[in-house]
Amino acid sequence: MKNNDAVNAFLALGQESRLNVFRLIVQKGDVGLTPTQIHEMLGIPNATLSFHLKELMQAQLITQERQSRNLIYRPNAIHTAALVEFLLDNCCGGQSCLPKPLTRKVKAL
Repeated sequence: MKNNDAVNAFLALGQESRLNVFRLIVQKGDVGLTPTQIHEMLGIPNATLSFHLKELMQAQLITQERQSRNLIYRPNAIHTAALVEFLLDNCCGGQSCLPKPLTRKVKAL
């Protein structure tokens, strides 16, 4: 992934309503959602929702498929995974970044 692609994705996700739309679409996975379903779940006005969906599509974070009269929006898993990989590339100098499990010292009675 190029820096410009990552910046575009972050700009798209940097608005609260778009972030909520993206998270909702990700939760539904391959099933996807129609704009009507997204509107009913999040209460975003249709014109505004259309704008947010367009921005997420331009950032390649979601895909759109026409099924008869409906548009179905799904997460673009490949691009999203590439974004996560881009963020974590060379993380922690190649060492595991996961915190070590905390161990509690138990006092002997």
